[in-house]
Amino acid sequence: MISTQTIINRHRKDPTRLIDLLRDVQAERGCIDRDSRAEIARSLGLSEVEVEGVVSFYHFFSRTPVGRYAVYLNNSIASLMKGRASVAHAFEKEAGCRFGSVSPDGLIGLHDTSCLGMSDQEPSAIINGVIFTRLTPIRVRSLVLGMKTGRKVQDLVTEYGDGANQSSLIKAMVSNNIRKRGPILFGPYDSGVAVRRALSRSPEEIVAEIKNAGLLGRGGAGFPTGLKWDFCRRQKSGRHYVVCNADEGEPGTFKDRVILTELPRLLFEGMSIAGYAIGAAEGILYLRAEYAYLRDYLESVLETLRAENLLGKDIAKHSGFHFDITIKSGAGAYVCGEESGLLQSAEGKRGEPRNRPPFPVETGYLNESTTVNNVETLCAAAQIIAHGALWFRSLGTSRSTGTKLLSVSGDCERPGIYEVEFGLTVQELLDMAGSKDAHAVQVGGPSGTCVARPDFRRKICFEDLPTGGSVIVFGPWRDIFEIVQNFMDFFIEESCGWCTPCRVGNVLLKRKLEKIIAGRGTEDDLREMEDWGRLIKAFSRCGLGQTSPNPILTTLQGFREQYMKVLRKDTPFVPDFDLSAATLDAALATNRPPVLEEASHE
Repeated sequence: MISTQTIINRHRKDPTRLIDLLRDVQAERGCIDRDSRAEIARSLGLSEVEVEGVVSFYHFFSRTPVGRYAVYLNNSIASLMKGRASVAHAFEKEAGCRFGSVSPDGLIGLHDTSCLGMSDQEPSAIINGVIFTRLTPIRVRSLVLGMKTGRKVQDLVTEYGDGANQSSLIKAMVSNNIRKRGPILFGPYDSGVAVRRALSRSPEEIVAEIKNAGLLGRGGAGFPTGLKWDFCRRQKSGRHYVVCNADEGEPGTFKDRVILTELPRLLFEGMSIAGYAIGAAEGILYLRAEYAYLRDYLESVLETLRAENLLGKDIAKHSGFHFDITIKSGAGAYVCGEESGLLQSAEGKRGEPRNRPPFPVETGYLNESTTVNNVETLCAAAQIIAHGALWFRSLGTSRSTGTKLLSVSGDCERPGIYEVEFGLTVQELLDMAGSKDAHAVQVGGPSGTCVARPDFRRKICFEDLPTGGSVIVFGPWRDIFEIVQNFMDFFIEESCGWCTPCRVGNVLLKRKLEKIIAGRGTEDDLREMEDWGRLIKAFSRCGLGQTSPNPILTTLQGFREQYMKVLRKDTPFVPDFDLSAATLDAALATNRPPVLEEASHE
């Protein structure tokens, strides 16, 4: 076993690399125990409380052993729809332990986890960092047998996916499922052309070209990219940084996974162009923990670009432009998709979002001016410089220019990746994906909008239905309440807990929802949920809380009849607290009659 001190030295005792350091300790020792935490704190000049705070924040860190084979099975709605329950039961039966525990011999640990970025090939799991897709009970029995006989996890992968997934540096059973190739992301691309054209012009001209193209951030918020670069460039900061947000944690989203696999050179070229435009010499790719299986491959691509003089010093023989990229990994925290939370994590800290203002362009990574851009955004920027703003503006709508990469999953014949022009209707997308009887479509993931059938003519664009890329299709046989409950459980679990509206408000919303589902709700409860939802959105600190009530609010709008069907009509008020249920066990134990519910209303 490699010592903790060896791992610390490998990371140069750098506090900003704490997350990667802890990931290595976790992988080597199966947990981050007290002695390791103390040793790390001493070596990095941190307090033990600081290290403890980071370990306790991230999903994939544990202070106790997670099992020699740590199984993390996706529990998102896409996985549930494709048979997650039977797969989970098979794991429990074969491993001899329940989810949330480790087998008595310490061999196998079963753990729940949220979306792995594999919604097009569920049920999926990560076992010791290796991805397994399209799991079945039969496949589970084979996997557990392999674990019990001591096989390496990578050797349990019996087939590889398409494209670069077959690379010796990836060797993953993941499928790309590229269903529609559009003209921008999957259009003509010659490596190095865009960066050389950028270097033939001034940084100001590059910023102007991105502005003229009307490129809006592809992460979902839609902030103008050129404006962000301009703000960053104008900051009088000691250093400037380019940070690529590759932490796509929104359930149902997997587009960045495919870009990282098949188009990494385009992405890194976009980062270099951003660096030239804002005056940065350093870039950081923040890679979500679930995509760590791609890291060696991405590092290899970076090495190739350096050898080709497309990264490093005097890029493309342009004297004076030096720019390089490093990769930092997350450790499982949805809130790190929020740009300030991501920056905190990249600095080796808890991924708690910062107060804003100041914004990252003013005070970002290491308190220096930073532009944080999505994977897809940076790829589009590179193509704009290669082909021109007018070409880009000729696609999409007047406000939402260009194309959008969509991750489609759920009840459809052809789940996968679709590059479409902005302005496409929901119905047109459903036709492409082979979904003839869709009852509801979740556009933008849990934080987005649940669209009902009468609204399938709405358009996917920033003017109407904005989305970071997630599109989940639900057939008429799906229970809308099961979907909403799953989404609310996700937000409650992923909240960083900093602000009361998000930490407490979402729990109250969930309890109210459970009361309604149980047949004890009234119309007053619906009105209260709407009021509470608006308050949570208005007073939460970051984007998580500002969108977390959406599963309830948008289904109340589009599927109100479903809620009305389960309401009680005989009384205007039913208390949230069920006295009869709460005292039933005590009544049985003491051989006394239970408290009647009607008595609690007097």
